[in-house]
Amino acid sequence: MTQPSLTERRKAATQLDIARAAAALFAEQGPDATTAEAIAGQAGVALRTFYRYFRSKQDAVGPLLSGGAERWRALLEAAEPGPLPAVLERAVAEALSVPDEHAAEQFGWTRGLLRAAQDDPALRAVWYRVNQESEEKLLPVLTRLAGPGADSLEVRLAAAAATDAIRIALEEWAATDAPVSGAGSPAELAIRCLRELTGGIRLLAH
Repeated sequence: MTQPSLTERRKAATQLDIARAAAALFAEQGPDATTAEAIAGQAGVALRTFYRYFRSKQDAVGPLLSGGAERWRALLEAAEPGPLPAVLERAVAEALSVPDEHAAEQFGWTRGLLRAAQDDPALRAVWYRVNQESEEKLLPVLTRLAGPGADSLEVRLAAAAATDAIRIALEEWAATDAPVSGAGSPAELAIRCLRELTGGIRLLAH
């Protein structure tokens, strides 16, 4: 895999700084009371820099919401082909684990944003777009893992089911005060959702 250039890494870091500033302001005062100018100021960038990267204040949190999906996809890209249900479950468990304070903080951002999205259609649209893009990027990864001869329709169904399993698990978890690990955690809920949603897909039959 080609490593990102220094310019690309700097761009990603700036986007993440803006995303964290937006999430903090959304949590403090809500999306309605938050302006793009305030987000730019909080992130320490010019307003024109904000609009260079994002179309709207809600769009600015996309990098935070997509971070988990990118981690999960990277784990699958590094995985060796094998029984797909087991490969998916291992990747889900690792991607949604909380090995350190940084990971716990990321889950805190996600919970706050998903709660805010309940009353903000534009923020919900960003969340749905992030998941749709994740599903599309997952297709070639699952195609490789499924091996030659795999039914393309079943691979598409697997990508959709796996993406929705994580989305639904995070939404359910965010609506509660459940912990980030153990019973009721994102990882536990996602594996449960994954098994329920993939039960009828031959490619993912246990």
